[in-house]
Amino acid sequence: MVKNIKKYKKIWIALGVLSLFISTFSVLNHEIYNELVSNEILPGTLSQDIISFFVALSLIIIGFSADSNSYKKHIVGLSLVAYLFYGYGIYVIEQIYTPFYLVYMIIFALSFWSIVLFIKDYDYISLDKLTLPKILVRISLFFSIFIPTLFYFIWSSQVLSLIEKSTKLEFTFSVYILDMVFIMPAFLLIAYLLSKKRKIAYIFAPVIFFKSFTLLFSVGMGSLVRLYLGSASNLQEGALYIVLSLIFLGLSLSVIKNLKFTNP
Repeated sequence: MVKNIKKYKKIWIALGVLSLFISTFSVLNHEIYNELVSNEILPGTLSQDIISFFVALSLIIIGFSADSNSYKKHIVGLSLVAYLFYGYGIYVIEQIYTPFYLVYMIIFALSFWSIVLFIKDYDYISLDKLTLPKILVRISLFFSIFIPTLFYFIWSSQVLSLIEKSTKLEFTFSVYILDMVFIMPAFLLIAYLLSKKRKIAYIFAPVIFFKSFTLLFSVGMGSLVRLYLGSASNLQEGALYIVLSLIFLGLSLSVIKNLKFTNP
C-alpha cells in the first residue's frame, strides 16, 4: 500500500482530466496532426489517442474511488500512469507541436515524477504479508527476461543499421529511446527482483505488463484505424499484435487478482 494516497488521488485525477480532454479533442479533430505527422504514422497516433481516452477515464475513476486500503487499485493507478508517461513521452520526444504540446510535457513530467514518488512512498513493511502463487511468479520472471532480450535484439539491430547508413528517422525514434533507456531496463530490474524473491516485484510486474498491453494493443488497433482513414492495412499483423497484447493484459490482471495480504 502506498502512503499519502490522497496526494496520488489528486495527481491521478489531474492527469486523467488533462489526458481525457486532449485525447477526446485529438480524436475528433485529427487535423491538428496535419503537417506534423506523416500519413503512415497518423493511424498509430490516433489509435494511441483512443487508448489514452480510456486510460484517462479509468484513471479518474481510480482517483475518486481508491482509499488507503485498496492496494490493488493503487497498482492499477500506477499502471495507468505508466502508460501516460510512455504515450505522451512519445509526443514530446517526437516533437508533435500541436497546440497541446506544453500539456504533453506537463503530463510526461507529472507522470514520471509521480511514479518516482510512488516508489518512495510505498509501505515496504507491508510487503512481508504479500503473497503470489508460484506459477505466476515463474511466468512473470519468464516474460520479464524474454521481452527485453527480444526487443533489445530487434531495436539494437535497427539502430545499428541506422548508424551504418549514417541516417536518422523522421518518426518513431522515440520508441528506441523510451524502450531501451526506460522500459527494457525496468523489465530486467523486475526479473532480478523476482529471481531474488523480492516481493516489491509483485507490485511492479503487473505495471510493466500493462504497459506492454497498451503499446501492443495500440499498434494492433492502428490497423483498424488505417481502414477508417482509407489506407492500406495488414489486418493479420494487426490481429497478431492484439492477441499478444491481450496475453499481457491477462497476465497483468492475473497478478493483480491473485495478490494477497496474509500473515507472514
